[in-house]
Amino acid sequence: MTMRLIADEDLTAALARMLAATTRPGQTILLDGPVGAGKTHFARAFIRARQGDAAEDVPSPTFTLVQTYADPMGSEIWHADLYRLTDPSELAELGLDEALTDAICLIEWPDRLERLPHGALTLSIAAHADPDLRSVTLIAPDAARVAARAVFVAGAGWADARVVPLAGDASARRYFRLTGAGGSAVLMDDPSGACAPFVAMTEWLRGHGLGAPAILAQDQAAGLLLVEDLGDDLVARVLERDPAMAPVIYDRITDLLVDLHRHPVPGFVAPLDGPTLAEQVELFAECYPQAAGGSGGEEIAPLIARLHADLAADVPPVLSLRDFHAENLIWRGNAPLGLIDYQDAVACHPAYDLVSALQDARRDVDPGVEAACIARYLAATGLDDDRFRAAYALLGAQRNLRIMGIFTRLCIRDGKPRYLNFMPRVWGYVRRNLAHPALAPLADAVAALPAPDIAVMERIRARCAR
Repeated sequence: MTMRLIADEDLTAALARMLAATTRPGQTILLDGPVGAGKTHFARAFIRARQGDAAEDVPSPTFTLVQTYADPMGSEIWHADLYRLTDPSELAELGLDEALTDAICLIEWPDRLERLPHGALTLSIAAHADPDLRSVTLIAPDAARVAARAVFVAGAGWADARVVPLAGDASARRYFRLTGAGGSAVLMDDPSGACAPFVAMTEWLRGHGLGAPAILAQDQAAGLLLVEDLGDDLVARVLERDPAMAPVIYDRITDLLVDLHRHPVPGFVAPLDGPTLAEQVELFAECYPQAAGGSGGEEIAPLIARLHADLAADVPPVLSLRDFHAENLIWRGNAPLGLIDYQDAVACHPAYDLVSALQDARRDVDPGVEAACIARYLAATGLDDDRFRAAYALLGAQRNLRIMGIFTRLCIRDGKPRYLNFMPRVWGYVRRNLAHPALAPLADAVAALPAPDIAVMERIRARCAR
């Protein structure tokens, strides 16, 4: 993919920092352009962004041909300037050929090479009528998104910020932390079109005193947001560091839901009712049984719809943040829990987010903690105990069956097999929920399907997209 833009020195450096965030060892960037175009300016910003606090001086390697730098984010960075190269065989003596395999290589004057490295990215810088500007062309698989991010952060006043990728999720969204003189912020890159719901939900949550991040800049059409940095203390990490915090943390999570559910549901969220839940769980029947070496599952969706009508439809819906679990909550001590990844919020039964938090696909929650939180929620809301627990079991079964389908699809279609490791835990939640007497018909339907044992997971893994 080719992307062209007109850039000053600040935007050129911002583009370098954005590329530095995602370039991997073994990748090469070819820097093409005449003398004085700004190739070394780009390389200097790139290298210093990779090095962060350990940043070194980055002189032009015009006379040395090659300069090497430690790369705290990977292996090593090689910066080559081949303008004075007299014989391509010199590159072998310098070790550049070997470095192309393991290091990040920035190569100025790549036309001096005998052959271009396979898969190399190309950045061409040409003169512009305005001497303070350059015409920049980036050729890379994700050139449009890289350039869009750079233009956005520069326009928001964060052109000098270092960019570091943050862990993403199973979606196409990407997150980056920006750090600079102005502090830190988080860049959200979502080409799916979910920025508008995120902004609307953010404004609603903050308006009700809940811990959503402030929005610092936005370009919804481009799918880009710059938001307040709530920190690194994801609840998941806090629990990993100090498991004894679990009762306190999950009490806080439960109390957050009690508070959230006291407010009228905003009119802009979609309903997650019985028919929609049934439609969602069809993914399980489409993906898992056949991949696991079985068949069937088509009767599960109609059963979910019928059971929801019998067990849950009489309770007024509340706002559900939907992907409500320990990796989307940020611990901030006595401050309200930080909230992220809520753009898919819906209106549904009040048990849904409680199930999401307490039956976490990625980690075990002590059954005693789960029971205490359910009791705490019931005591605070006054909902009917028996009916709530039946609805909780139904929503837990629906949600976890759907997750089984999602994990299967992520492997087979998207080449992401790591989620298969969570399947045994998720299947355990399914079986626990289906033990509720009210779900007997659903339990019978699921019992006919293969469980995700080692053989089944290896069978699915063997079909993983490459």
